[in-house]
Amino acid sequence: MRTDRRSKVIEIYGILLADCLCVIASYLSALLLRYGSFPGIHHKNTYVLVCVWILLFTVLYDTLIGSGRNFLRRGYYVEAKSVAKHVSGLLIFLGCSLFFFKEAENFSRLVFGYFLILHACVMFASHGLLKKYLRAHYTADRSRTKVMAVTDMDNAEKILPLLIDGAEYDCEISAAVIWDRDMAGQSLCGVPVVADGSNVIEVVKNMPMDEVFIHLPEVGKSALRRLIADLEAMGMSCHYNIGVAEPGARAQSVGEFAGFTVVTYALHPMDNRRGVIKRLIDIAGSLTGLLLTGLLYPFVALAIRLDSPGPVVFSQTRIGKNGRRFRIYKFRSMYLDAEERKKELEAQNEMQGLMFKMEDDPRVTKVGRFLRKTSIDELPQFLNVLKGDMSLVGTRPPTEDEFARYTPYYRRRLCMTPGLTGLWQVSGRSDIDNFDDVVKYDLHYIDHWSLSLDIKILLQTVFVVLFGKGAK
Repeated sequence: MRTDRRSKVIEIYGILLADCLCVIASYLSALLLRYGSFPGIHHKNTYVLVCVWILLFTVLYDTLIGSGRNFLRRGYYVEAKSVAKHVSGLLIFLGCSLFFFKEAENFSRLVFGYFLILHACVMFASHGLLKKYLRAHYTADRSRTKVMAVTDMDNAEKILPLLIDGAEYDCEISAAVIWDRDMAGQSLCGVPVVADGSNVIEVVKNMPMDEVFIHLPEVGKSALRRLIADLEAMGMSCHYNIGVAEPGARAQSVGEFAGFTVVTYALHPMDNRRGVIKRLIDIAGSLTGLLLTGLLYPFVALAIRLDSPGPVVFSQTRIGKNGRRFRIYKFRSMYLDAEERKKELEAQNEMQGLMFKMEDDPRVTKVGRFLRKTSIDELPQFLNVLKGDMSLVGTRPPTEDEFARYTPYYRRRLCMTPGLTGLWQVSGRSDIDNFDDVVKYDLHYIDHWSLSLDIKILLQTVFVVLFGKGAK
């Protein structure tokens, strides 16, 4: 099992939600089968009460007994046994409850029988569908946790197969570093070798990577500490095989990784439950934003087309969480040759560092200036939020050419999902003229992240958009 596996939280709440929906669907179907229509039901209070009891049992059973254990690894037979245990427990609980509260004579035995049969079938089917969805979700490139294995030549052929076999379904051993030998460009056990001990930091800073597994029993502690410190500085979690070196970094935990006992280092690991809540807020917010985008689209599209030739929506490759690439969407606010003309305007860049900003940028169209001033040009990014490439609140996603020039210090700002808005955007972005200040705001947000901070930034963003504060 992977240390602090984020998917576990989604599995637990996903199964609980699915089981509760199965209860409601099966119960209503049982009532319809018995009575033909709801208005004909006698003792309505009893039936409502029984439904509440069943939902209560489901919540307690899934939470306390843990029906989601090894959920995605269970086959059909094991899943059928799990559903049978759940239904058997429900049968005993419901029978005892009806007897204890003296409601048995008011509750139809046919409804009882119909419900248990339907519930077992519907639950088995829903679990199968949920598994199929979660497996597809976690094996998608944007969702899989990319792990780099760092080891030496003597241990590589032993460690890599064990890592590959023991890694969770949502975890990919995507690269290897052979510490004591230059094998870049080759592969071991199907894993591409990307660097050695002399250039690992320089190479990995421009790669999509989430976590690092380290097994270097012969390397000195000082070198290992420097390696961990550099990787942590880029926002990566480091899993140390126990016995390799003494722990000394913050936010450490002991657990398992692909069958190995490890010490895990991460500067600011996100709490899984709060992470799920953040994602739910993103989904709700993006759906609302897409509705607004759809209402404004005809008018914005007409204005853009009348002002200059070209597509209404502009897309560009940006760098997302831990180096993942994705296509960002915006309403087009520039002329079609904007990217080519950018090189000619580099000398007039008003931002120090790895960002381009120009107050009177000649590449921006007349309509584009209004769209940028009101932030309407960013509305299509709600689609990126819904897809999971971005969040409502986060750090600014850099362009590919900016990312290519990143240092390990800059790279750490990508350890969280980039956002449609962020701390530096609501802190007077038009007054910031140094990229290092942008990075400081982003790292402050990462280091102090909380749901309340996200809500505060969202409210401040509304104020900025309404009054045009800081928008250029």
